[in-house]
Amino acid sequence: MSSRKKLIAGNWKMNKTSADAVALVTDIVAAVGRQADVDVVVCPPFTSLEAVGKALEGSTVRLGAQNMHPEASGAFTGEISAGMLRALFATHVILGHSERRAYFGETDAFVNKKVVVALKNQLKPILCVGETLAERESGSTLKVVQTQLEGGLAGVSKDDAATVVIAYEPVWAIGTGKVATTEQAQEVHAFIRSLLVKLFGDVIAQKVRILYGGSMKPSNAPELLAQKDIDGGLIGGAALETRSFVDLVNAAIAAK
Repeated sequence: MSSRKKLIAGNWKMNKTSADAVALVTDIVAAVGRQADVDVVVCPPFTSLEAVGKALEGSTVRLGAQNMHPEASGAFTGEISAGMLRALFATHVILGHSERRAYFGETDAFVNKKVVVALKNQLKPILCVGETLAERESGSTLKVVQTQLEGGLAGVSKDDAATVVIAYEPVWAIGTGKVATTEQAQEVHAFIRSLLVKLFGDVIAQKVRILYGGSMKPSNAPELLAQKDIDGGLIGGAALETRSFVDLVNAAIAAK
């Protein structure tokens, strides 16, 4: 069995007012906020970070953000810096999500700047990589994942690499109801692990957690989480409702 602690992270995307967010996280804390077998992170919108952070106080659930700008301050209208996130006691930040890449034109180089700055500010990056349907159908999955992973981790030291979380998100399986087979998911996770060995050595590679981010649900979670290189999930839709998210946390506890 892996010595890596499973991690379930909820990406709420552009959902929930501050009041709705507090209600949801209060229920999550009541259900799984005292256990320490699995790491749990919730990533609400920026507008809810402070209120959710206060609601998490005293629990084992951690606070994450969905994005971050690499500059510390300045004329970047609408952006949020690492220092701002740390001031709200955020511990994690999602970087390079497929939606940021597709809709906002984020490149590997720009994502890499964010990763480096996040680490300097003691934020744990959840670095997202993954292929589109066209890329999978053309046989480019591993090439795309390698380019994004190596680009995103450029200049990251071995010591820092151990704190990075990687999320593999087959873009074609996000919100579409399509799910990669367990074998497809494990194949890419194992490939990512092999790349991490080449970049940072086996000891570090075995410490890095690789999450599956392609429509993980309570129904498919046990099989996915049983795989050797799948260390948890980056959860979208199922993170917006208490029961489904808690069921995923409990599936990770059972699989640890």
